[in-house]
Amino acid sequence: MTQAPLQQFYIPEDQSVYLLSHHDARKLREWVALCQAQLEQLGYRDIELIGKGAYGFVFAGVTALGEEYVFKFTRVNLPQRIQDRLEEEAFMLEQVAHPRIPKLIVFQRVRNQSILVMQRAPGINLEEFSLREGRLSPRLIVRIADQLAGILRALRRESGPAGRPVVHGDIKPSNLVFDEQAETIALIDWGSSVFAQLDANQQFVAANVMELMSDNLQQTNARLGDVYFIGDEQLNGALSSPRFDEQGAAGTLYALASAQSCRFGHRAIPATSLGLPREFARMLDGMLDPDPEVRRRAGDHFTREMPRLARLVMIDLPEPAETPLVPVWSRASGREIDTVVYSSRKSFLREEGGRETLSAVNDVQLDRYYKNFMQGMGETEKAFLAAVSRLGNYPVVGGLAVRWEAEGVYIDTSLNLHDPSLKPAFVAAVNNMVSLARAIHRQGIFKSCLFNARDTLHLEREGPDRPFVITPNMRLEYEVSAVPELEDRSRLHSYFEDGPDPDEFLVLPEAIITSLEALNEIHHTGMIIFEALPEHLKIHSHYRLLDPSREAEFRRRLDDILDAVGLIEGLGVSGFMKMPYKDTRFFPHVARQPERFYPRDPRAALAEMQAAGATRHS
Repeated sequence: MTQAPLQQFYIPEDQSVYLLSHHDARKLREWVALCQAQLEQLGYRDIELIGKGAYGFVFAGVTALGEEYVFKFTRVNLPQRIQDRLEEEAFMLEQVAHPRIPKLIVFQRVRNQSILVMQRAPGINLEEFSLREGRLSPRLIVRIADQLAGILRALRRESGPAGRPVVHGDIKPSNLVFDEQAETIALIDWGSSVFAQLDANQQFVAANVMELMSDNLQQTNARLGDVYFIGDEQLNGALSSPRFDEQGAAGTLYALASAQSCRFGHRAIPATSLGLPREFARMLDGMLDPDPEVRRRAGDHFTREMPRLARLVMIDLPEPAETPLVPVWSRASGREIDTVVYSSRKSFLREEGGRETLSAVNDVQLDRYYKNFMQGMGETEKAFLAAVSRLGNYPVVGGLAVRWEAEGVYIDTSLNLHDPSLKPAFVAAVNNMVSLARAIHRQGIFKSCLFNARDTLHLEREGPDRPFVITPNMRLEYEVSAVPELEDRSRLHSYFEDGPDPDEFLVLPEAIITSLEALNEIHHTGMIIFEALPEHLKIHSHYRLLDPSREAEFRRRLDDILDAVGLIEGLGVSGFMKMPYKDTRFFPHVARQPERFYPRDPRAALAEMQAAGATRHS
């Protein structure tokens, strides 16, 4: 029995606690409680967990004097060399002094647990802000860009104890804390920062001749930042340089302006299509250009000219509400929803002979959400998958199927958003996914299910050669809603019409397949996914029965599926989805969105809009 590469199952960077086994979830909760208790013993109060990543956890708390601090813990189960990086991060943070960079307070060890303490910047991170607001206004993008350029200029001329430029190495929206009132940013998370080996002109930076002659300048000291935002040089192991942070800044500004969660979409949705000022948009596209020389010139323009560009007269012009390109349903829900995205049939998005550039890189974050997932894909294909992933950051359940043909793209969706206040931002994310799909030229089908992790059933077993055992009262839940009889049942998208999925490794027992085929004949919509691990089975499902007269049969078929899980052998994932194909949308291919710029005279443009509005209403 081979161990399937299960790492590719989840897109999100960190799993919901509801996806962990009972044992792992308990361990995580106990460890978080222990961290909180340690901080309270050190005299801090109002402790809260505010973030977690591949390497550790971040808490916030308040001192006796009312000062707000952030506490960073490493995961204790990581190798010592990884844990030591927290001390290196503290050292690097100590080297920089800037009003937009929260200061180091102290680095300490408590019972072998390293803790980094620093000031807390007011506000929320820009990834959260972007998910809430959708595309940020051109005026705000330029304001953020000016502050970012100021930070980058300061890091280049850093004259701390080491007297050499500092590279942050991981500039991205979630590492920028945004104060909405003051519209100011703070750059956090210095875990990837290093002293630059090359300056902005690609000349060696060294304190003395002996350093210049040493082997250290042949090997990069760079660390891998977030692969969704860093540029090619950092990704491919070039010597560290301030140019790395220009690339992070460009990817960040592009993502915020376009309501995406990565830099990869710039070919299909260029910065020049986002309603930004013309010079600024062209500069941003230049910074993301495949040609290194174009990137360098645009980066110079960014650091040099942002103070001037920031003085442009800009006001927030009213934007008409975006119309969803595919149906989006929204209704308030009293339930808590932890959305997780499962995508299958991804392999056809990889390019023939696509370069596997990072196969030798040993990095926790890379393994988690890139290596087994996007490697060997083109930029737009990566952006499309990241756009699907972004949908999972909203409280949404449902699914989508995208079919690429020579003449264009056919898209079926069943997207149910459970918080209507987020609809404008969610619609922007959905429309980006459609625009990116239209720019992909190949033939094949991609499917994705969005489910609520809180509904996941967990079964345990003693080992890979033992059967899974269901517990008493375990049931697959479903909703019932009657629909008009005039719906065309033949157009319900069947589980079985596309044949077996090449990306799925788990072969389900015949008894489960028979029950699924019987379910297929009952009018319903929904999905079920089985994820078999050596000692743990997760069953993710979301069902809505659309024919109440057959509820008894529907319930019996779901019970039969659960009764047969003891027959599951092997490891891997297998999923089935049924969606009402009653509203297939067709889109012709569009390789690149058209240009759209911010007006030269925004006040005149506003007066025109108001006049046009008054004429319409008279």
